Parts: sequence; structure tokens; C-alpha cells
Amino acid sequence: MSMKSVLTVAALGTLLAAGAASAQQAPNPLDAIPDKMPFDIPYGAPISLEKAEAALSAAVADAKKRDWKMNCAVVDSGANLVAFQRMDGAQLASISIAEHKARTAALFRRESKIFENAIQSGTHYVMTLDGMIGSRGGIPLVEGGRMIGAIGCSGGTGSQDEVVAKTGAATINK
Repeated sequence: MSMKSVLTVAALGTLLAAGAASAQQAPNPLDAIPDKMPFDIPYGAPISLEKAEAALSAAVADAKKRDWKMNCAVVDSGANLVAFQRMDGAQLASISIAEHKARTAALFRRESKIFENAIQSGTHYVMTLDGMIGSRGGIPLVEGGRMIGAIGCSGGTGSQDEVVAKTGAATINK
């Protein structure tokens, strides 16, 4: 074996040992065990059409005021579509995205922004969760401490979608 080969093998061995040592030293934050279950909002009766339409009306009015063209969807506590509005000129791709954001918020009982934050912070395993979308703009609708549905908005930037969805959610989340 040549001297260059010996040095290469030695260098690789040192790198592997250093990598293994540093991997053992860094604790995985996902190993922490919370005392209480996070996002443990009990499911309630499904949102009524009247309340779903009120949430959509508020969201669309806010979007119109800002001259943002949005698609907005409300799902019930079982993540089934109850009501939907597509503003004139809103992009077609955002129809299914708005529904997906609402379903994510209902199924996971949390804002869809939490998944966006997880992905951006390097917690990539969340991308393997069925039915998840990692984009803000999906907000649970909670009445009397129970989740009755969720609203999702899409068509602008994520921050614009979130503003409009929160306006719609404010009709329920008081």
C-alpha cells in the first residue's frame, strides 16, 4: 500500500470517527416527551353552512379590500368541504391548495403554518405525513373549545393567504 493510500484511509477513519462522535453528542429535539398532548382540541359537531358562509364572506371581503384574488374553502370537523368561493381572476391551481390547507388544519387540529415552520427549520419528516401541506393559510375553526371545521385560503403569497384565512376564522374563533 502506498503512503498516499495509507494517509487517505487514515483521514477517512478520522472523519468517520469525528462524525460518529458529533452525531452521538447532539440530542434529537424530537426525543423530548411533553407532559400534555399538543394540539389536543376535541372535535365538535360539524360547522353549519351558515357559519361556513359567514367565514368565507369575511375572508373574501378582506381579500377584495386588499385587491387580492383568492380561493377560500371551509371544511367541517371531519375535513369534508362545506363551502368554497373562488374570486374572479384567482389562480386555478389555488382551488385545490385552499381546500388542502383547510383539510390539513382540520385533520391535524393546528394551523398549516406549523408544518411550513417545521420544514423550514429542518424537521423534514413532516413531509411524510399523509394529508399535510406545508404552507400557511389553513386555520382551525374552534367554537366553545371544540373544533368545528377549518378555513383555507390560497391565491397570494403565504402571508397574504394567512391574513385572509385569519379574518375568516375570526368570525368563529372569538
